[in-house]
Amino acid sequence: MPYTPPIKSMKYLLHHAVDFDAVLACPDHSDTTADLVGDILDGAGRFASDVLAPTNWAGDQTPAALSGDAVTTSPGFKDAYSAYVEAGWQGLGMAVDHGGMGLPQAVSVATGEMTYAANMAFGLCPMLTASAMKAIAAHASDDLKAKYLPKMVTGEWSGAMNLTEPQAGSDLGPVRTKAVDKGDGTYAISGQKIYITWGEHDCADNIVHLVLARLPDAPEGSKGISLFLCPKYFVGDDGALGERNSLKCIGLEHKLGIHGSPTCTMEFDGATGWLIGEPNRGLACMFTMMNEARLFVGVQGVAIGDRAYQAALGFARERVQGRTLGKQETIIGHPDVRRMLMDMKARLMGARVICMATAVAGDIAASHPHEETRKAAHIREALLTPIAKSYGSDVGISATSTAVQVHGGMGFVEETGAAQHYRDSRIASIYEGTNGIQAIDLLARKIRRDGGAGMMALIEELSQIPALLVMTTAETGVRLGSSRDALEQSLATLREATQIMLDIDEADGLGGASNYLMLCGHIIAGCLLIKGMCNGLLAGDPQAENMQKLVWYHALVVMPEAGAHLNYLRRAGRVLFDYPEIALGDL
Repeated sequence: MPYTPPIKSMKYLLHHAVDFDAVLACPDHSDTTADLVGDILDGAGRFASDVLAPTNWAGDQTPAALSGDAVTTSPGFKDAYSAYVEAGWQGLGMAVDHGGMGLPQAVSVATGEMTYAANMAFGLCPMLTASAMKAIAAHASDDLKAKYLPKMVTGEWSGAMNLTEPQAGSDLGPVRTKAVDKGDGTYAISGQKIYITWGEHDCADNIVHLVLARLPDAPEGSKGISLFLCPKYFVGDDGALGERNSLKCIGLEHKLGIHGSPTCTMEFDGATGWLIGEPNRGLACMFTMMNEARLFVGVQGVAIGDRAYQAALGFARERVQGRTLGKQETIIGHPDVRRMLMDMKARLMGARVICMATAVAGDIAASHPHEETRKAAHIREALLTPIAKSYGSDVGISATSTAVQVHGGMGFVEETGAAQHYRDSRIASIYEGTNGIQAIDLLARKIRRDGGAGMMALIEELSQIPALLVMTTAETGVRLGSSRDALEQSLATLREATQIMLDIDEADGLGGASNYLMLCGHIIAGCLLIKGMCNGLLAGDPQAENMQKLVWYHALVVMPEAGAHLNYLRRAGRVLFDYPEIALGDL
């Protein structure tokens, strides 16, 4: 099933909608040009469509398999992984000091989307490796960095994140895996971890596990968790692989989707590990890994949604059925089919621009020469991350469901692949912190903790867009009234909703947190799309006319949905808790 990367859309948004030029102006990226970024996106697109996409169906139909304690990946995965390593894609966003290419995270978001769209199950391995590298680089000792990062940067070794246990999922406080000091600088790690993505496989020569465990004298709860590095194979001082560590895969999950991704139950039986960071500070270290992963899960939602959209578009252009309007003989001439395609396209573009904006904020936070600008960008990145994760994954689920509908009866059978996209998308709103948890994070840590200052700063920035829109109309003569009306109403809605979330009590706030997050997603996406449309029109970009029509739909259909969420927020607690719990079963 072919995949055509949406490179025009990606380049347009980077250039016009998310201030990517500010990233390229940072000293760390002085050698990165727009032409270089374009070449990288083109190359990543070819790799995704030519090498990864052909393995997607085999991964779904022939899942990874466990024999003894060895996992054999799906047909074609091992060769594709070797090609991925040889091409150097793993080190794209890693710092030059650690052997990477040092490119902006915004570029990794674009290339990552193509990887996940081509084969989401495959893409989870390099995603987790990249996140593990960031955690090691930020918190591990120099010796551990020197020993493990070089081969992880090349992709020869992969990384895995070991958090979840049968009794410890979203709440990691009950983690029971034990770590005992061996007195030689190492620890004996014992316990069982579940849902470990790519925890065992045959693609990489070594797997570097980051494991949350509890020291004997650790405090109870999440404040008593430490982080350890446990390699599958020990590594000598010369970098050569030695004996196998005392850890193994004892089971594989049989899942709704992402069948090609081995989801392992890992057993650590006195495995040797090395402490990363300070004792009892493991969760803080792990969040370095998790926060990046959350952004890229949002990207996964956009990716699989776009893959489903492309399949639906292709089907609609070929399927002849019923009487259509005009001269169009295939079902793309049916207004309702056209509506579904337009809806998918607009929402996916909005989710994509939020993910890119989050990455740009992270790039500026890491690279800008002025401290105050870095601090403000860090706040912006933290604010947008739960929105990017949740909005991107929810839009992905919606798009893949709509794609099944476009296919009609053929969407309900496996032959077209539409069902696989639907199944694969469903996990993104669950792992790396459910979307409900992201909503709570947005409310409690990103809105209330600073009195709404971070969100108000974003609103103030978005409030400059109406003036840009007026200038665009004056200079180009293009009438943008619908976008102006939606923009002004949406900004007022976002201000009121934020104030409500600051003022209401905890129960009402938690009851409305998910609605507030979706409201933010609709509005921020729409504002950034309008900004990108205006900048493109002013620059004379040949794609701007198409962007204008896409934004018109988004302004008429998607942005106004925020109003319904606002109406709910005004009554959130009463709507939820006035209805008696006993009646939830039956009236």
